[in-house]
Amino acid sequence: MGPGRQPAVILARLEVDYRRQLYYRVGEVLPVRSRVLRLGTTSVTMHQELRQDGEAAIELVAVCVMVDPAAGRARPLTDEERAYWGAYLDPEAARLSGPSRG
Repeated sequence: MGPGRQPAVILARLEVDYRRQLYYRVGEVLPVRSRVLRLGTTSVTMHQELRQDGEAAIELVAVCVMVDPAAGRARPLTDEERAYWGAYLDPEAARLSGPSRG
């Protein structure tokens, strides 16, 4: 993957839990915590958490699958992609990623 070139990726799964009410406050910026739960053969599973007042308000688990646009199907992560996403891998959080998938 060269500079400025983005891989073809699809959002294959999105699971969202609304933990508590969010409050609109003018000018407030809410932090989002992100981590990679799992690197599969063709996918990256991520966990994100939107926080307000020190508490998680929204949590999500997303599975993104790398796609070969010419073939129209999933393709394995490249070594470069695996190294990039691996830097954000949180082995302690693997229990959140659910069953093992591609």
